[in-house]
Amino acid sequence: MPVQAQGTVSGIQNHAASHRVAAYLRTAILSGEIGPGERIRQEDVAERLGASRLPVREALRILEAEGLTEHLPNKGARVPSLSMQDLNVIYKIRERLEPLALTESIPNLSGRDLRELDRLQGRIEADTGISEFLTLDREFHLMTYTGCQVDQLSMMVVRLWNSTQHYRRAFMKVSGSSRRWVINAEHRLLLDAMERRDSVDAERHLAGHIRRTRIELSRHPEVFEGPIE
Repeated sequence: MPVQAQGTVSGIQNHAASHRVAAYLRTAILSGEIGPGERIRQEDVAERLGASRLPVREALRILEAEGLTEHLPNKGARVPSLSMQDLNVIYKIRERLEPLALTESIPNLSGRDLRELDRLQGRIEADTGISEFLTLDREFHLMTYTGCQVDQLSMMVVRLWNSTQHYRRAFMKVSGSSRRWVINAEHRLLLDAMERRDSVDAERHLAGHIRRTRIELSRHPEVFEGPIE
């Protein structure tokens, strides 16, 4: 095989391997298997997945762009850890950005999209465990933004969701399931506005939904103490 062709094949293989590693680490971080402040050692990941260090480094760059990891000089990669003030500011940013993304999205959502959102909400209301709830809730909200055609805005929204995932999990653990009815009611109000194609109501319901979570999180400082399991 010519040298140039070999290089092309090698490049494709490294690209595929880096995305495989990124997918593995993304799942581990979002599920809480790797928590805030935990280091991600390239050699450990490479050994576990049977990969070389090059795709692992590339995977960490992908995840850093997604807000799931950060690189510390002379220390390597880790999952970011937020203070209460950090999280409060991020939620305030979300209160402003996500309603805009929703307004950009609503005109482009099909009837099938809305039916799928209704189906997801039905699964959320089935009193699932915390892990499944977090997965479904994330899927529900990010799907409401899939009609947004402003790529920069969509990427910012996903990055902010990624950076707050651990704290939503910790909050759900300390708050218990007794408040789920509030989440479900807010989701139903949001769905109703979207089905009516009423962006004004949808923005208002979504901003209130995010604001309530921010305020309730501020009442649980224990969420920010020590490692999050």
